[in-house]
Amino acid sequence: MATRHTSFEPGFGVYVHWPFCLSKCPYCDFNSHVRHKPVDEARFVDAFKAEIAHRAALSPGRSVSSIFFGGGTPSLMKPQTVAAILDAIGGAWSIERDAEITLEANPTSVEAERFRGYRAAGVNRVSLGVQAMNDTDLKALGRLHTADEAMGAVAVAASIFERFSFDLIYARPGQSPAAWKAELLEAIARAAEHLSLYQLTIEPDTMFERLYKAGRLAMPDPDLSRALWDVTQEVTIAAGLPSYEISNHARPGAESRHNLVYWRYGEYAGVGPGGHGRLITPQGRIAQITEKHPETWLTLVETQGNGVIETETLSPEAQGDEFLLMGLRLGEGIDPDRFEALSGRKLAHARVASLIADGMIMLTPEGRIRVTQEGFPVLDAVVADLAA
Repeated sequence: MATRHTSFEPGFGVYVHWPFCLSKCPYCDFNSHVRHKPVDEARFVDAFKAEIAHRAALSPGRSVSSIFFGGGTPSLMKPQTVAAILDAIGGAWSIERDAEITLEANPTSVEAERFRGYRAAGVNRVSLGVQAMNDTDLKALGRLHTADEAMGAVAVAASIFERFSFDLIYARPGQSPAAWKAELLEAIARAAEHLSLYQLTIEPDTMFERLYKAGRLAMPDPDLSRALWDVTQEVTIAAGLPSYEISNHARPGAESRHNLVYWRYGEYAGVGPGGHGRLITPQGRIAQITEKHPETWLTLVETQGNGVIETETLSPEAQGDEFLLMGLRLGEGIDPDRFEALSGRKLAHARVASLIADGMIMLTPEGRIRVTQEGFPVLDAVVADLAA
């Protein structure tokens, strides 16, 4: 029988990081690497198996509700590689019959046969990195696909997978609210159930940061950024894809279950180069970080059985802070009682009352605290105020 999770129950997730890309996008600060020689996938599969066994020893007996292949570009993996990793996860824990198994893909030149291979391996949801729907902006973002290729990939995904999503980046240089609205409406017409919509930000140690500092990249001013944010909310709400998280929009019931594990402060194993995890052990909730560099990670796993470079037992205060940081991103908000159970203290009544008076947060009839539409654009400040 399929396991039924109660409302707001996070479940247990497994994140698998594939760190390789065909090229490095100028805005990207993710742990992704370009290799000009073929990757030894069989060697990496063996390392993933060892990492999975290591995490399972720390968190035995779990029932896996979601698996996410992220990157990098997981769609560069052979379907056989994906199947072998899923087999290893199924051997280490039990995978629920209705588990969500997502793979990120770049829509460069998607081959239907490869997607069918992923589907046969067990993947039941794909997330496509479209990012823009016109060739000029795609080129500026350093993407290798055209708009036509991206929409072709979306059509292939829709024909093979029951569930799919794609990403767009907005607040791009020179983008007007009217142009973004038109692009967003086109995207919604092609997205059956889920869209991830990210405001472009300048991240440290990226090509865009260097261009920005050199005065060669103009970013929207705060008023224009806010106007683009408002358009995003208005259009998606009207289309029936409201934001269930600050950057993610879905029809009710079509939310990414794996990402909800993170945002509801659940338990998850992170394997692969640069993977992060949060596991509940007899010693308490632990945070794990693995080595980021792929070949160094590989050597670590082969010599010591795992690629973990840092393990920290989280204090109650740290757990409370993480819970707020993650949970307040969600439209459903947080349960103050769970904050108290994790952190050992209550939220300060005066701070809650002040933020309600300022229109930044609200109390739901069930007693949950959620950020308002006015509060989301200044979410970091709201979280800091509540956590203080």
